[in-house]
Amino acid sequence: MPGLADALVIVAVAGLVIARQFRPSRMNAERRWWIVSAVLGIAALRDPGILGPQHHAAAMGLLATALLLGLVIGAGLAWTTRIWTEADGTVWSRGSKATVAVWIVGIGVRVVLFALGSVLGVHQDASAALLALAGTLLVRSGVLAWRARTSIAVAAPVTGPVGAPVTAYGDAMARPAWKEPV
Repeated sequence: MPGLADALVIVAVAGLVIARQFRPSRMNAERRWWIVSAVLGIAALRDPGILGPQHHAAAMGLLATALLLGLVIGAGLAWTTRIWTEADGTVWSRGSKATVAVWIVGIGVRVVLFALGSVLGVHQDASAALLALAGTLLVRSGVLAWRARTSIAVAAPVTGPVGAPVTAYGDAMARPAWKEPV
């Protein structure tokens, strides 16, 4: 893909992910959460200009740094997202104020990395940014799917051999009349 098309894809995907992240959304831990990242990664790797012809080592270093930062940013996005389980067992997620800060810092770091490449005279293609975005989304989605599965496992009621809920220590104790159950 040409650089302009890559840039438009990056802006569209990032805008869609950011917009959806700040609305409460129902999560499904079983869905194929890695597909969008795989498509973006394949699109980025198809471009032969991902590494510039000159300054090959510096371009590889910048690409590796962008990928590493993308993975860290993806983890930050996932861990700052609030996840909760409703009474019916569905798991929901929504970005927090800290998630906004991670997006801002992530975009700022990418701008600084691009400026560093420009100062070093390294050709930087939009495919490198697309690959870093794919890594960010892959880690974010993977950690969120893991957290959703963990939330489902924790929220599932534990039942005894006959299907009756297992009681906790102290459930059968008489409560004083002046205390209300919480």
